[in-house]
Amino acid sequence: MTEHIQYSPEQDALVLLDQRYLPTREEWFVCKTTEDICKALVVMVVRGAPAIGVTAAYGCYLAAREVVGHDDWRTALTLKLEQIASARPTAVNLRWAVRVMQGVWDRHPGISQAALCESWLAEAKRIHAEDIATCKAIGRAGADLLADGDTVLTHCNAGALATAGYGTALAPIRAAVEQGKGVRVIADETRPFLQGARLTAYELHKDGIPVTVACDNACALLMQRGMVQKVIVGADRIAANGDAANKIGTFGVALLAREFGVPFYVAAPVSTIDPDTADGSLIPIEERTPREVTHVGQTQITPDGVPVYNFAFDVTPARLIRGIITERGVLTAPYKEAIAALFT
Repeated sequence: MTEHIQYSPEQDALVLLDQRYLPTREEWFVCKTTEDICKALVVMVVRGAPAIGVTAAYGCYLAAREVVGHDDWRTALTLKLEQIASARPTAVNLRWAVRVMQGVWDRHPGISQAALCESWLAEAKRIHAEDIATCKAIGRAGADLLADGDTVLTHCNAGALATAGYGTALAPIRAAVEQGKGVRVIADETRPFLQGARLTAYELHKDGIPVTVACDNACALLMQRGMVQKVIVGADRIAANGDAANKIGTFGVALLAREFGVPFYVAAPVSTIDPDTADGSLIPIEERTPREVTHVGQTQITPDGVPVYNFAFDVTPARLIRGIITERGVLTAPYKEAIAALFT
């Protein structure tokens, strides 16, 4: 599954499968401006750290197209890049992608507007293709962790829809299936946005990989009954010590996995690791609109006037993580040293 993020040369636009309407409707969201890109990121037309990074890269190109003809286009473009980089706070891939695009500009400070647009479109396409290749490498690195007959629990969606294609947490599962292993998946529903029930189940079922949806609060019973052999989740940011931020509820799953002796893995590209963030306490945690909690679709499920908490992420301490599966292999504790070696 790679068609959910597409650059359309005919429209000179980024076309995104609108994940808000899955699994019952497949609609497309067309991005032609910086405002379109930021809206797509904020309202979660597109979500998942690697997919956010790919979208941001194309967003930089669209921003450059927007300022063509401006007298002070460099200043205007710099402001638009910061607007994109600030659209969501937790996923490090967002600012990473903007930095990569900025680096192309910094290496050619006298570049013309037309040449910058051309260079940035080529760079965005490179990031897009590289993300798919990276996900497949994560799959190869993690497939050996899975045995024939394993059932893998995952939380949120870190599959093809969260990346340019193939996925991060789902990549080892896909690779194991391609090796002929009989691997099954339990997808936590992932309240309140239901990424597991709506998105993970959608793409695995579409690809013929056996998947069952379970309520988030069924995890303890599933593990207690021996119905889960491995847990693999994605990450939106991994700190220098191995602490990993992922969708809210992941920390609880990790605690349960430790209690029942189930190996808990995080799968993410190296670009999701933030060596400048010392530990998980320094990772900003996004708070989202209360409506995601007070409503399911158009149906209100909480009383008027009752406040809610809607933290989008939590941080799983490195001590609970058996391994971090990257395109450069599986990192194991001590994570501070293993991560530092990636950046030296």
